Amino acid sequence: MGEWDFLGRLLDKVQKHSTVVGKIWLTVLFVFRILILGAGAEKVWGDEQSDFVCNTQQPGCENVCYDHAFPISHLRFWVLQILSVSTPTLVYLGHVLHVIHEEKGVREAMRKAHNDQASLFVKKGYKPPKYSNDQGKVSIQGRLLRSYILNLLCKIVLEVGFILGQYYLYGFTLQAQYVCNHFPCPHKVDCFLSRPTEKNIFIWFMLAVACVSLLLNFIEVFYLCVKKVNECLNRKRDYTVTPVTPVMSRKNFENVDHSIQNCMKGELGLQRRDLSNIARRQYCLAAVTDSF
Repeated sequence: MGEWDFLGRLLDKVQKHSTVVGKIWLTVLFVFRILILGAGAEKVWGDEQSDFVCNTQQPGCENVCYDHAFPISHLRFWVLQILSVSTPTLVYLGHVLHVIHEEKGVREAMRKAHNDQASLFVKKGYKPPKYSNDQGKVSIQGRLLRSYILNLLCKIVLEVGFILGQYYLYGFTLQAQYVCNHFPCPHKVDCFLSRPTEKNIFIWFMLAVACVSLLLNFIEVFYLCVKKVNECLNRKRDYTVTPVTPVMSRKNFENVDHSIQNCMKGELGLQRRDLSNIARRQYCLAAVTDSF
């Protein structure tokens, strides 16, 4: 189990940056895949090749038959499966750590900057931290949300690929007898596996855990989509109208029309008053001229 410690420590860091369903997936990965694989499967498959016996003395026949019966050992296949499925999660962890480090630098720079330099951050394109807080806790949104969903989709594709690969390589059950007729075997040779029933139990168990992990990935994608839709609906429901964007109802339009009409009437009144004043002045001037 010592070789799994490094992977376990890395995946343990993902716990606080995952959703509830993601934490369940990591628990299933630790307990039912890594722990079971290290504790029991290694002992069960320890005699896989040494106790693979064929009823022939032809040199090389037994090795060829074993190679065709097990193109890859189940144990090594499951190790490759766990490492491959864990890789997208580790890539997501690297993205999260990069974002935390990036926003930590911006936060420190903003603390050192004076108030008159605050506009400088905006001009230079600096954005205030929005994905993480001072304690390093991230909020799964924006580019982190896209990275997380991409991580889930990659895990789904890998899980399906390995399940189909296992079925294509040697099916989901092992028979106690394997018939081989490949060169250099002179004829059909019967080969016998050691402890096929116990190995079948492990095969079915690991297959069931892989299906549970696949189901959890689907549930997590659905959970994130529903959560995002609810956030959008709540944001739309909580939208408040500010004085800058008033609601223009029919009554408001009527008030506006009424105000425009009053303004036009007032303007016309002023124009008429000006015309009457001009006419009065002209009449007075004409009267004074006639008197002289």
